[in-house]
Formats: sequence, structure tokens, C-alpha cells
Amino acid sequence: MKFSMNENGFTGTLPFGELLISGNEEYGYRPYQLLVSSLAVCSGGVMRKVLEKMRMPAEDIQIEVKDVVRIEEEASRVSKVHLHFTLKGDIDPAKMPRVMELTRKNCSMVRTMEHSIEINETYEVL
Repeated sequence: MKFSMNENGFTGTLPFGELLISGNEEYGYRPYQLLVSSLAVCSGGVMRKVLEKMRMPAEDIQIEVKDVVRIEEEASRVSKVHLHFTLKGDIDPAKMPRVMELTRKNCSMVRTMEHSIEINETYEVL
């Protein structure tokens, strides 16, 4: 990865393409949005694999970031994130607590941030 300054922020050059990052969302993704996105999508990807290994493949997983709390007095530090997973498929609701436990345990982004950010995860199975 390489990041270069531009007029309104930075451009990241990554294998998949360019990523525009700016403190002003008119010009790119804001850093906190990328942080929260990393938590959500890492969790979703791990959850998908866990469900497959448990022979309950998901037809669909939607992830909603229900809440992001930032502390203005601490440079707008992200202190809390609430991720809500909506799952569709032949999934046994009785096994979901274990799915959630394994997802949290194996998501590198959650593990990286778990002592800095309160991460709440909820789910529903349709």
C-alpha cells in the first residue's frame, strides 16, 4: 500500500485500485468510515466461513452499523460500534451464539480493536 497527498486528502494505491481518503466526505472516504467498514466486513466474512463450516451456508448476510459513538474531547476517537447482522438461509438459531463467539474470536479487525473500542454485535435470522 502507498498513500500520496492530494488536494483534499490522500489517495491510496492498492492492488484492487485507488482509494480516496479525506476528512471531508465530499472528496473521499473518511478514516473513521474505513475503520468501521473494516470491523463490519471482516466480521461478515468470518461469519460466512463459520456458517459454511457448520454446514449452514448463508444465502445472504446484511450488516448494518446501527451506532458509532465518537468522543469529541479525545480527537473524535471512536469509542463504540454496534454491528447488526441480518442472516438469511437455513440457519439454526440455537447455534447462533456459537457462530457469534467464533466470528468475534477469528475476526482480525475485531481482535485488533477490541481493547480500544466497545464492539457490540447483534443478529437476526430471517
